[in-house]
Amino acid sequence: MPTTTDEFDTMIASLGDVDRGRGGDYTSFGVRGKRFGYYWPRTRTVGLKQTLSEQQALVSERPDVFEEQFTSGGFGWVVVHLAGIDPDELAELVYEAWRLSAPEELVAATPPPWEH
Repeated sequence: MPTTTDEFDTMIASLGDVDRGRGGDYTSFGVRGKRFGYYWPRTRTVGLKQTLSEQQALVSERPDVFEEQFTSGGFGWVVVHLAGIDPDELAELVYEAWRLSAPEELVAATPPPWEH
């Protein structure tokens, strides 16, 4: 059930126009200048952009896997513990985070991972 770091990296690599940035203790992920995710190797956690309603649903349903990170610009960011989520579910959340930041033409050219 847990998702490995390599599996997470593969998910990120499957998306279009992803840029990686290095912070002190994390890697950030964006698409055309808009951030959609973060990875903290020390804690094996991922921060992902979601809608506010999705953020609240995830955190309330499984607080052992998801934590509220912050809200910004009408979006809710969620911390995901890789040890508690299977790769298929994480792939959907990663795609959704990317989709919320990517321009429409890029989304249209990049099908969701479950359609590959």
